[in-house]
Amino acid sequence: MPDTSAAHRSLPVLDDRPSFERALRDHGVAPLLRGRLQTLQVNVGKLCNMACHHCHVDAGPRRTEVMPRAVAERLIELLARHPDVEVVDLTGGAPELNPHFRWLVGESRRLGRRVIDRCNLTVLHEPGMADLQAFLAENQVEIVASLPCYGAENVEKQRGRGAFEKSVEALRTLNQLGYGRPGSALKLSLVYNPVGASLPPAQGKLELRYKEELSRLFGIEFHDLLTITNMPIKRFAHALQRDGQLGEYMSLLVNHFNAATVPGLMCRSLVSVGWDGALYDCDFNQMLEVPLGAGARTIWEIESFDTIERTRIATAGHCFGCSAGAGSSCSGALS
Repeated sequence: MPDTSAAHRSLPVLDDRPSFERALRDHGVAPLLRGRLQTLQVNVGKLCNMACHHCHVDAGPRRTEVMPRAVAERLIELLARHPDVEVVDLTGGAPELNPHFRWLVGESRRLGRRVIDRCNLTVLHEPGMADLQAFLAENQVEIVASLPCYGAENVEKQRGRGAFEKSVEALRTLNQLGYGRPGSALKLSLVYNPVGASLPPAQGKLELRYKEELSRLFGIEFHDLLTITNMPIKRFAHALQRDGQLGEYMSLLVNHFNAATVPGLMCRSLVSVGWDGALYDCDFNQMLEVPLGAGARTIWEIESFDTIERTRIATAGHCFGCSAGAGSSCSGALS
């Protein structure tokens, strides 16, 4: 484990934009620059069949923001020009509800890219989704599925009544197709978010517990558990503010800043694209509409993703969420 003894020194607090950059300077870390672009993360819309309490997207059944076909086609055009991008990471909302989801998957796979579907599991029970699991398996789509706990109570606190039972049923179906089985190429990862205003526990230990309990209780198997810190933005931030915990939570993140996580921050190898084609340094910046540090604003302003490599990354106070404790990214803990 890295030495985090310096993490508890006094640091600038809350949403003052220079504060994270000052924290980097105080720890002798250079400003954040994007390196070689490896992941194209695409938010295909805010429409979702759920309205989870921790959702940083403010997604829900009434949202109307859905990526149109013209944006999807432009993304594939740019992807074809940039072979270094290895991963197309589809998120939402519930990405599967976008009418062009399957087209995006098929075209990305045709170009030889890995595709990740960030799935809430319950969407697999929605009308029109009966053959979706088979489609995902046929195209060898990697599934990253949200499951905040291995017990019903905590899951339903975040995601609503009935969410746990539907999630378990979906996981069983995915297992039957080969997802999550030892040695299977059909990768299935689960995501843990803390229920409240706390940092996630150690990822490795929690993964063992998840595997033991889900196997014992439901016969479910999966490959990896990813622990992700709740970001103090949008719906989660509103809940913290309502309960008088926002300042305390921000102080928790700031006071556990860990410089050892900085080399692995996801923004250094990723670009985020909004449903309307706008470009951002990460999904969290997208939700706060923090402009891309490189200067370009949309996918129509660039001819290649090369132009945003090795460029400055825009930061703000919420960046402490990715760099606190063991760190947090869309691929789980960083250290």
